[in-house]
This record gives sequence, C-alpha cells and structure tokens, in this order.
Amino acid sequence: MGTLGRARLAAAAGRARTLGMDGERRASQALSSGLPEGGAGGESPGDGGPVPGSSCSSALLQAEVLDLDEDEDDLEVFSKDASLMDMNSFSPMMPTSPLSMINQVKFEDEPDLKDLFITVDEPESHVTTVETFITYRIITKTSRGEFDSSEFEVRRRYQDFLWLKGKLEDAHPTLIIPPLPEKFIVKGMVERFNDDFIETRRKALQKFLNRIADHPTLTFNEDFKVFLTAQTWELSSHKKQGPGLLSRMGQTVRAVAWSMRGVKSRPEEFMEMNNFIEMFSQKINLIDKISQRIYKEEREYFDEMKEYGPVHILWSATEEDLVDTLKSVASCVDKCCKATEKRMSGLSEALLPVVHEYVLYSEILMGVMKRRDQIQAELDSKVEALTSKKADTDLLTEEIGKLEDKVECANNALKADWERWKQNMQNDIKSAFTDMAEENIHYYEQKDHCGCLWVSVEQSWM
Repeated sequence: MGTLGRARLAAAAGRARTLGMDGERRASQALSSGLPEGGAGGESPGDGGPVPGSSCSSALLQAEVLDLDEDEDDLEVFSKDASLMDMNSFSPMMPTSPLSMINQVKFEDEPDLKDLFITVDEPESHVTTVETFITYRIITKTSRGEFDSSEFEVRRRYQDFLWLKGKLEDAHPTLIIPPLPEKFIVKGMVERFNDDFIETRRKALQKFLNRIADHPTLTFNEDFKVFLTAQTWELSSHKKQGPGLLSRMGQTVRAVAWSMRGVKSRPEEFMEMNNFIEMFSQKINLIDKISQRIYKEEREYFDEMKEYGPVHILWSATEEDLVDTLKSVASCVDKCCKATEKRMSGLSEALLPVVHEYVLYSEILMGVMKRRDQIQAELDSKVEALTSKKADTDLLTEEIGKLEDKVECANNALKADWERWKQNMQNDIKSAFTDMAEENIHYYEQKDHCGCLWVSVEQSWM
C-alpha cells in the first residue's frame, strides 16, 4: 500500500472512531432518558442490518437489466435499467459500526484482492478396456490460511466436475451454481474428442471453477476445496462418504412429491423472477440459434472464398498478358480471407461461448426456482397437516418452525444471489456484443481496403 493509501486508511479509521464515540454517547443519553438507542423512532443505524452476501441476507428484486425485442430478426440487446445494486456504497440496510465502515472503504489505488487462482490445462486422453475419457490438469494457487499449501496440482475428469456441481446444489439449493458444458455435443457439431471440442470444453471448465472461486459463498465450500486439493484416490474416498443410495433415492422421491404437489402461493417477487427467467430463456435461446447460424454461414463463405486465390495463381501461369492482374486478384482474395477468418475467430471466441453459457444459465435458474418451490411446498404440506390435525401437533409445530426458517434463508439467499447474477449477466453480454461490434468495424474497414484493390484490378483489366 502506498503513502496515499495509508493516509486514507488512517483517515477512514479516525472517522470511524469518531462515529463510534458519537454512537456510544447517543446510546448513553438514550438509556438515561428511557428511549431506545436509535432515538425516538427506535431504530439503530447499526442494528439488525443484514450482511450483504450472506445466505440469509435480504435483497430487493431489481428491474430488468436485459430486454430483447420481441421480433425474432432483431438481435439488439440493451439495458432497460442499468441501476444495479452497488455493494461498495453505504446503504441504510448495511451496518454502520466503525469496523464495518472501515471494511467498506474502497481505495482507488488498490485493486480488489483475489486470493484464489485456478487454471485448467493439459488435457490428456485415457483409454481403458471399459471407456475412453479425457482428464484435465488443475493448478490452484492461493494465499488462504485454510489451505495446507499455496499451490496444488491435480487431474480431474468431467465426471468429477459433475460431482462437484451436484454437491454445491445439495449444500446451497437456492444459490445460482455456474453451469457446466454439456456432456454430449449436438449432432452435426465437432466430434467428441476433436481437438477443437476439447479446447472449448477446457475453457468452459476453467470458467466454471473460476466463477465458483469468485462467488462469496461457494468459494468457501468444503467439497470445492477437496476438489481442488485432493489426489485422485482421496477424492474417490471422499465421494463415498456421502449419503447412501437408499437415502438419496428417498430424497429424490420426496423432492418429486413436493414438486408434483406444487406451491399454493408463491410470493410476488418470485413470480416476477420466474417471469423474467422464462422471457430470458426464450430470448437467449433465440440469440444462440441465430449466432450459430451466422457462424455457420460465415464458415461456408470462408471455405468457398479461400479456394479462389490458388485458382487465380494457377491461371496466371497460363496467361502471360494477365499475370500481374491475376496475381493481384489472388492477393485481394487472400486479404479478404484473412479478414473473414479473423472475424470468425472473434465470433467463435468472444460471442458464441458467452451466449451459450447463458443459455445453460437459464436452465440452472429454472432448477433453482424449482428447488425453492420444493422447500416452500414442504412447509405448506406441514401447515396443512397441522390445520387438519392429521399428526402429532407438537411435533408438527416444531417442524414448521424449522421449515419456516429454512424457507426464509432460502428466499434471502436466492434474492441476494439473483442480484449478483444479473449484474454479471449484464456485464458479460454487454462486453461480448461490444467486442463483436468493434471486430465487425475492423472487418469492414479491411473489406473497404479490399474493395479499393478490386477497383484497381478492374481498371488494370480494362
């Protein structure tokens, strides 16, 4: 930290201490006069404020941040309401104790601290008598005290990633777990163990792990730590420590029963959330299909165009009077091919993966809403049983109390994570389309240059 940073920290600490002493003085005066510490209104600035990011913190449902035109031919994406929650600003809902105020100070000359770095690389093919599969090397570097070392290197296969995702969903049913790439690819795309497919999956798996690492809650999950640090045999042993097959089957049957039963009265904010998810799923799937179609047409155009250059070179060998002209045509075609190939690369690396990731996110969101409804349906069932007195009322009352707490925590966790996800979604999609627009501008600038070459070729031809 520089001199300016230390000066700001000292100033912030002094200001916080001053506020803390003022608060103690007001509390003393309030107690002596018989009023609550918050004054006549009975509200203390630092009392009862939920901590942002906790599983039970409350967060208000914001207005839509992604609005897509109803017309299927319109690919315009824009922000309808960019007023997203600023987690670094002071809010009446946040505690204003001296310590919390110091923690909220954001220094301009210091970046956000990141203490967990994950890299997925070196895919390796394994062939056995039973199956063929790919493993990936995962390197983790960290400065966290709960890790035994500062660097770990393990190898994981796709099934291990599936196990981790399942454990995270079990531990945090209403948090938005990042999506994994599909296990099987769509018919007509690349083959299963094609190099391009393996590289695409590697990038997606790395993004999956880094999204978990950046999540304020998921990053401290114990199974995530085991996934990053345990050797293969240790991970296999850890997997066997979970509930048995019969227990998992029982949980699945109960979950299906609650989902079939449905929810009597879903809160209005979750109705709005569900409507947003349905609309978002429609629009992002449409964008994904159109983007894939555009890429396919660009590929066909490129494959056809790149054949013209060699043809004109061969032609020039048989036409002495047109040698220079034909070679100029070949050069122009070559420049157009390079510009088109670069544009396709930007489309396949910048836009398509982002759009498809949010297609998968829309499925994740539907699953989260379904699990939230299952928790509420279980509570509704117990309340109904208590009303009809079909079981021991004392036992039901105790179970209802626990379920009410569970529903409240699930709702608050989802609302807080929902805001975080929407902000990330807006930033990712905006960045992807902006990068694509800049790539297109550069592409057409090069095309204009190629057009000038074509004009010069035509003139020389005449």
